[in-house]
Amino acid sequence: MAKNGRAGPALAAAAIGSFIAGTFATIMLMLFGPLIAQVALQFGPPEFFSLMVAGLTVVTSLAGRSVVKALLATLFGLAIAMVGIDLQSSVPRFTFGNIRFMDGVEFLVVAIGLFAITEVFVNLVEMGKREGKPDLIKIKGGLWLTKEDWHYFWPSCIRGTVSGFFVGGVAGAGAAVASFVAYGLEKKSAKRRDLLGTGIIEGVTAPEAANNAAAGGSLIHLLCLGIPGSGTTAIMLGALIMLGLQPGPLLFTQQPQFVWGLIASMYIGNVMLLVLNLPLVGMWVKLLDIPQYLLTMFIVLFSFMGVFTANNAIEDLFIMIIFGLIGFGFKKADIPAAPVILGMVLGKMMEEKMRQSLIISDGSVGIFLSRPISLFFLILAVISITNPYWKYIPMFFRWLGGKDKTRPA
Repeated sequence: MAKNGRAGPALAAAAIGSFIAGTFATIMLMLFGPLIAQVALQFGPPEFFSLMVAGLTVVTSLAGRSVVKALLATLFGLAIAMVGIDLQSSVPRFTFGNIRFMDGVEFLVVAIGLFAITEVFVNLVEMGKREGKPDLIKIKGGLWLTKEDWHYFWPSCIRGTVSGFFVGGVAGAGAAVASFVAYGLEKKSAKRRDLLGTGIIEGVTAPEAANNAAAGGSLIHLLCLGIPGSGTTAIMLGALIMLGLQPGPLLFTQQPQFVWGLIASMYIGNVMLLVLNLPLVGMWVKLLDIPQYLLTMFIVLFSFMGVFTANNAIEDLFIMIIFGLIGFGFKKADIPAAPVILGMVLGKMMEEKMRQSLIISDGSVGIFLSRPISLFFLILAVISITNPYWKYIPMFFRWLGGKDKTRPA
């Protein structure tokens, strides 16, 4: 949209969509948080494991055009989560003798590498194709949404809000994953899906609504289940524990003043989002006057500063660059990067809950099928991962019956 001279409407749509989605997520947290906390009291390790499996498969099935590629990305993320000290045996796994890997691979390093550094490589390639000529972006038209924009804004905002809240609340995947899932959903359901990527309002509204809805949804995971489903909520969990608060099903009954105070602050935060964004759209648009090579340089600078200051480790910078190259390869192969982050975030928790379940059942995997809630989540996982292939079932039966001699895909 910025390249089409419509950066103003894009920023306005992002701010309004974020406000609507954030308010919706806060209302849902207020209405259903106590109920979910009551249900969560019935959860054991098998239910938590099956919940995370369901969340993983649902997000994977929506993350890209190819379920197989998205599944490979998820498995890659789970493999990264396995790096470090084994939870039970205390034996190092996949560390290659490097002491830096004993605590696993840092989430921040992987996230910045896959998203920020990957975009740097993409921009460098594009600038090389332009032979170093600057790509100046000129702003034209007004800074507000047109009547046509509003027509397409509402459906994409609703889809982004619902999908973002679902991803954040059920999968615990965080805002980044929710944004990519929402964009993937737009590619499948938007009326102008073929124009996505050319500067239409749906490509901005849905991801921006989704990341704010996911932020509210992920608090359900943290406050009701005590599970940090993203890097942000993991930091919040540590801060709450330092303050003597233990997130989980009992938090709503033992510390109601904290919970409802937090929910009230989210309403205020959503209002401030509009106050700080809409009147200043004209100022934010001026950032487009900065040449692309300078923006790329600042992205690299802040990425290196952020990763280095996290652990003061030079090795993290090299790992970040490696994951940037991996992300660049993913883009070329059309493999989504979001499932990698999701697999990495949920991997260790899934392993912990699975092992606890197997200890309870004396090694029998039947415990996941014999408990109704766990079985429900596993069925949901199977449905979500096989859903794209259901359309081939009638074709398969016609082929078996001899009515269609064309081999099914």
